[in-house]
Amino acid sequence: QTFTAWCNSHLRKAGTQIENIDEDFRDGLKLMLLLEVISGERLPKPERGKMRVHKINNVNKALDFIASKGVKLVSIGAEEIVDGNAKMTLGMIWTIILRFAIQDISVEETSAKEGLLLWCQRKTAPYKNVNVQNFHISWKDGLAFNALIHRHRPELIEYDKLRKDDPVTNLNNAFEVAEKYLDIPKMLDAEDIVGTLRPDEKAIMTYVSCFYHAFSGAQKAETAANRICKVLAVNQENEHLMEDYEKLASDLLEWIKRTIPWLEDRSPQKTIQEMQQKLEDFRDYRRIHKPPKVQEKCQLEINFNTLQTKLRLSNRPAFMPSEGKMVADINTGWQHLEQAEKGYEEWLLNEIRRLERLDHLAEKFRQKASIHEAWTEGKEAMLKQNDYGSATLSEVKALLRKHEAFESDLAAHQDRVEQIAAIAQELNELDYYDSPNVNARCQKICDQWDALGSLTHSRREALEKTEKELETIDELHLEYAKRAAPFNNWMESAMEDLQDMFIVHTIEEIEGLIAAHDQFKSTLPEADKERQAILGIQREAQRIADANGIKLSGNNPYTSVTPQIINSKWERVQQLVPKRDAALQAEQSKQQSNERLRRQFAGQANIVGPWIQTKME
Repeated sequence: QTFTAWCNSHLRKAGTQIENIDEDFRDGLKLMLLLEVISGERLPKPERGKMRVHKINNVNKALDFIASKGVKLVSIGAEEIVDGNAKMTLGMIWTIILRFAIQDISVEETSAKEGLLLWCQRKTAPYKNVNVQNFHISWKDGLAFNALIHRHRPELIEYDKLRKDDPVTNLNNAFEVAEKYLDIPKMLDAEDIVGTLRPDEKAIMTYVSCFYHAFSGAQKAETAANRICKVLAVNQENEHLMEDYEKLASDLLEWIKRTIPWLEDRSPQKTIQEMQQKLEDFRDYRRIHKPPKVQEKCQLEINFNTLQTKLRLSNRPAFMPSEGKMVADINTGWQHLEQAEKGYEEWLLNEIRRLERLDHLAEKFRQKASIHEAWTEGKEAMLKQNDYGSATLSEVKALLRKHEAFESDLAAHQDRVEQIAAIAQELNELDYYDSPNVNARCQKICDQWDALGSLTHSRREALEKTEKELETIDELHLEYAKRAAPFNNWMESAMEDLQDMFIVHTIEEIEGLIAAHDQFKSTLPEADKERQAILGIQREAQRIADANGIKLSGNNPYTSVTPQIINSKWERVQQLVPKRDAALQAEQSKQQSNERLRRQFAGQANIVGPWIQTKME
């Protein structure tokens, strides 16, 4: 069925067809006609006789033509075809299909069957549920056929509405669309494809090859049409480029001719305002009027070269502009323009330099003076402030570092002050009309500069002096802390001992406590000297601060033991000593009384004991 449909698709071009593939090729006439149609070549004239020999001769002519195309016909003879051997006839037709419909297919360096398969894979790759790997089961669900059609003629297939689980509908849809719109006859039966486990590979290949030739033929025709359109477009584009060049060249040459006399005019102006206006006009020329002309000149050269290249590639004669409009003519005119422009610019600059020099210097003086005055604003007040009077040592050191940075800044501004003075001197030498005001302002700046230098030096001395005094006070604070801490611990231990409860049982124990207490009291004078020495350190630190106007923060940074704490604890120790004396004396009296009682009891025991012993005997 497939081969019959394929043969008829070609035979229809000759106005005939076959009904039974086994019988209709037996006389060789339609077989020769089929080969002429598909090859485009003429075969030898067939024999019109009805005898078997005539038929064999015609079939042999067809087989010889097939063999001449490089096809080996294995086990296929004219007699089998003439006798209507279906197997041999189908084998011959398949050989023809392979040679004339499939063998010449070439896709990415692959050909024939592999090329056709690769073409199918490339065309159906974007489609879901389509995976063409062969020419049998990959086509069973019909989606691949529909994808091929949709890829080339998307308006014919609504691919998104197709379902993979409805292969019969898919296949019939593709077959009907191909037959109706693509002139590809129906060569396959949907039910046969779905109903068989593995569809016939040759039938599928034959049918798919028709799609390849249908679409590739359309593409070749479109390519040829595009090529013709492209040639016409190139010719039109070349004509436009020629017209554009002529117009652009004329406009540019006219502008050059009009501009050169203006640039060559050297008439001096009487006022600086008039010269400034000339300068503005020239700047407008350089900034506004000339740049577009530079672009036009470049574009003109690009268009000319592009046009010549296009004409050469199209085998057309080179373009010859009108007389005086060659690229060389334009370059010559442009060079004259550049020369006139350069001389005009030098003349303008010299004139303006001569007229503007004084104004420029005056403006420069005002700018530098304003910058310097802005910088000096508030500097005198800053240098005069006594912010270090109540500062700590670390804060004074920070102020010193800040002052050193200011001194560096001050030194850096020395150059600006010298520049201001130099400009003022030059303005005087050139008899600037406003020299009195310039001199007064310059003198004020110099006087203020001297004052800043003096104040800077004074502040450094004050800061360094304060730093030294605060370092001395800091050392005294450290010494105070080192001695106050152990003395404070000693007083706390003394207070604990003086308030400690004691329990004694003999006169010897109380006498030992009294002896220890007496030893403690003997150390009090030395302790008092240490207290006075510690308090003296604090007083010395305060004296230095008071003598130099330094406001101390009130707290020793190295200890929390203040003179008030030391005095308070010392007074407490002084109070506890007599109390301890009284307590020890009272306990001594108590122990002495107890001792007498113990002795009396011991004497009585010596008398009563022997008496009791006698009675017992």
